Amino acid sequence: MKIIIAADLAPTNLNESLFINGKSEVLIDEDLYMKWFSSDIRIFNLETPITNNPKPILKNGPNLIAKEKTVNGIVKLKPSLVCLANNHIMDQDYEGLKNTISLLDKHKLPHIGASNNLFNAKQPYIYDDGEKKIGIYNCAEHEFGIAEENIPGANPFDPLTSLDDIQELSKQVDYTIVIYHGGKEYYRYPSPYLQKVCRRMVDKGADFVVTQHSHCIGAKEVYNGKTIVYGQGNFLFNYEHKLDDEFWNNGMLIEIDLADNSPIINYIPYLSTKEGVRLANDIESKHILKGFDERSEQIKKPGFIDNEYTKFAQKHIHNYLVSLSGQSKWIRRIDRRVFKGKLTKWYFSKKKLLSIYNFIECEAHRELLVFGTKLNIYENKN
Repeated sequence: MKIIIAADLAPTNLNESLFINGKSEVLIDEDLYMKWFSSDIRIFNLETPITNNPKPILKNGPNLIAKEKTVNGIVKLKPSLVCLANNHIMDQDYEGLKNTISLLDKHKLPHIGASNNLFNAKQPYIYDDGEKKIGIYNCAEHEFGIAEENIPGANPFDPLTSLDDIQELSKQVDYTIVIYHGGKEYYRYPSPYLQKVCRRMVDKGADFVVTQHSHCIGAKEVYNGKTIVYGQGNFLFNYEHKLDDEFWNNGMLIEIDLADNSPIINYIPYLSTKEGVRLANDIESKHILKGFDERSEQIKKPGFIDNEYTKFAQKHIHNYLVSLSGQSKWIRRIDRRVFKGKLTKWYFSKKKLLSIYNFIECEAHRELLVFGTKLNIYENKN
């Protein structure tokens, strides 16, 4: 049995017509097409709702949407399973999610990771060919559109319940896969917390864990004999302004061969074209996998993950503080271009930083901050 896992798919203006006309042989080139269809199970993450009726939710960041007829291209790719647990599947509110699910059901495409309530959203998928049972669990970080007890949305990762869900699934199947939509965009390494989460999933019975959402190829590690992949790049997510972006345009399929008792995992690099993706040639593949292997060796070194994340945090914390300060667009520009960020540093005294740190770090403060902020957002929708 061969399983192929691809990452994020979202029809865009560049390839919308190809999806609408079901041109799967153009969306993925002939060589990649053969690899894709050589597998028994094909999985990808659908990063957008599919609907003709825009109903954008209140959120920070873009509200993605794809036309209903783009489902034709998805059907032609013949996925065995479509994952929906991500930070965009509720971008067009419940109507968008409901329409997406309806279209997938109409074309008999199995899906997991999002539904009308938390109980249904967290249900795993079990593939049974009569010889082996493969269990797949799909969840996402908390970033808008998360399901709750009586609220539709994506299945959230909750350390108090999700790990138990994985453990229960692993008791029912021969091989357990967790597809986790999380991690920081454009960061090639696991954060200290992300590594803890993924390792704990393995402790609870996951045989293979892959994180998506980072839009770049990251690193891998073998933990207690099981493989964790931190980022595999995009699948079909083509943008004109990203054509020269190596992070965005390099991706890889993950092939898991379960023919024997010991699984064989292969990584199949590809590159984005203007409209789709193509299999990487030998030189490109060697370059992509070399970087992947080098990063995988780096994260084995004691202290590397903490040190690398410290540098990443130092580089990006200013952007977060600017957002928290409430500065206008023009003040931000003046601060960045004229004062080199010194105004923001002056504004956030050590006392203010300590307050922010306490509100986020302390569980009781953070819970109240999240609930109170949410109430204010929806009380003042305009």
